[in-house]
Amino acid sequence: MKRIITALTFCLVIANNFAFSQTTEEIKAKEIIEKTINSRGGKELLSNIKTLYTKSSTVMDGRDVSYITKEMAPNLGSFEIEYQGRIVYRSWFDGKTGYETVKGQKQIADQDEFKDKHDRKYIMNEIAYLDPQLFKVKFIKTDTDQKLHEVEAIATDGSITKLFYDTESFLLKKEEKMNPNKDSFSTILCTDYKKFGDLTYCSKNIFKSENGDQVVTLLDLKYNKDIKKSDFKY
Repeated sequence: MKRIITALTFCLVIANNFAFSQTTEEIKAKEIIEKTINSRGGKELLSNIKTLYTKSSTVMDGRDVSYITKEMAPNLGSFEIEYQGRIVYRSWFDGKTGYETVKGQKQIADQDEFKDKHDRKYIMNEIAYLDPQLFKVKFIKTDTDQKLHEVEAIATDGSITKLFYDTESFLLKKEEKMNPNKDSFSTILCTDYKKFGDLTYCSKNIFKSENGDQVVTLLDLKYNKDIKKSDFKY
């Protein structure tokens, strides 16, 4: 009986130590992300979004253009630039290979640009952040002056995304992404949100750049309709 009690005590100590190591950083980060998911429509809604279409307006090289994105779970996606009603550039990923159009000609693209697509399983990032097979998340700090919670998400490819959530609404306000393998860094601000059906989605982004900020305004969003697999075929 003494050996059984000792063994049980040992197991409880290990379990408590594991729970403690999770509580300080990881569990708090996940609690914040869970609240973010609730503020955007709830886990059931976000988990069940299998296709997503967006069309946004911006200015590129002094011209008004539109960005069109299409996504289908688990990892199909495309990006188009539309100018005066005509698609002038397109890149897409069919689940295995990335392609692009150059001067109207289809060709295989630089596959390094699509590395993060291979492990993708969800359309909504917050759902992916809760999957330990895809990300390791941890709480960094709360900035009481800016009213932001800072959470760090480290992907399996080594890229690091710093997420800044509003302490009241829990909506994402800023995203900083670093990829040590590519020596790249990007910052995106979200300045406004709107509801599209039951989904709350960022409707105005500012992409920070040394060459000047780019403002992208969301015009239209649809989920779970009007997208099919043939949209991502070569």
